[in-house]
Amino acid sequence: MLINTAAGALKADVSDGLVRARGVRYATAARFAEPSPHVWDGVHDATQRGPACPQPPSALAALVGNSVQGLSFDEHCQVLSVTAPVDASGLPVMVWFHGGAYVTGSGESTKYDAGLLAAEGVVVVSVSYRLGIFGYLQDNLGLLDQLVALRWVRDNITAFGGDPANVTAFGQSAGADSVYALMFASDEALFHRAILQSAPLGARGPERAEMTAALREFVSVDASTPVDEVLAVQNGVPAVTARFAPAGGMPFGPVLGEIDLATAAPRVELLVGHTADDGSPYVADQPDAWEVVTELVFAGPARQLAADWTAAGGQAATFNFKWAAPGAPLGACHCMELPFLFDPAGWTGAGMLAGQEPDPVLAKTMRSTWADFARNGMDALPSRTLEFGG
Repeated sequence: MLINTAAGALKADVSDGLVRARGVRYATAARFAEPSPHVWDGVHDATQRGPACPQPPSALAALVGNSVQGLSFDEHCQVLSVTAPVDASGLPVMVWFHGGAYVTGSGESTKYDAGLLAAEGVVVVSVSYRLGIFGYLQDNLGLLDQLVALRWVRDNITAFGGDPANVTAFGQSAGADSVYALMFASDEALFHRAILQSAPLGARGPERAEMTAALREFVSVDASTPVDEVLAVQNGVPAVTARFAPAGGMPFGPVLGEIDLATAAPRVELLVGHTADDGSPYVADQPDAWEVVTELVFAGPARQLAADWTAAGGQAATFNFKWAAPGAPLGACHCMELPFLFDPAGWTGAGMLAGQEPDPVLAKTMRSTWADFARNGMDALPSRTLEFGG
């Protein structure tokens, strides 16, 4: 299928009632340079997945599996994928930002195949962006990538049947932290609703700017340093950042200036929440500490953000995802809700599922709740305090 966007023409796949355009380049940038929007002549083949940013193995691989299996790697990883119903017109748009502590993952991953979510009557865009040293050593480059991607959605999503005036940004873990940062990063109305899943807001503090400055002193790479050497240097970063608690647990990420809730809250409807045992993977051998870490890093900050959002004139709701498979090693751990939103086939064998399949009824409920929120906001939610499973 040929799709004519404002950036150029795309050859996309059509199957099972869905249009899929993969590996669409939305920006270009030299190393450590700001991104520029990408346009092209002719027809771009958007039937193959794009590259992931070079990265180390995920610290959560035993729980979630390999999130970049089958992908190529390239530091020029500013690509996105679009999944839309055939003959879509004026549908709400959901823009996904993947997690991975700003050092691993990719929006091109099979784990984020969005066919089931798009079948709820939405257009889904998955964004890949620069990670680690490539994206967050200086100048918030990964965040700037994300902003260019959101502008690409604004300018091009009509070609897929999406409504650029009804966009929801959503993400999990570092992706949710990205959405949080994006709400304050620009005065442009690039999205209108936000879903923050397990955002590690408790790891975001005033020491992040100081920590990033220390990283710049430690990291001695430049535009000519080979990629494998950049990753080798990156592997030494945790030893430098450990003293910057609590932000040291997530060394890379955007550095924000003043947070203007009064401006952001009235223009973005917010759904924010966590899993019941979000903190368990980080203190796996200390079960008594699971609840403490979950509360300090994920649950407490989520509730506080919702309260602050409301106090600043916005609308907010919270959720708690409680489902865990019988025998799940770490309960309803970090990432547990993801197989309920995306194609569960991508999560086959994930250790956190303990050999079980996601409950299909609960998965349908969750996808429809997310899609309904994207479509109609707070009016679509059955409650301002949601629970899934348990």
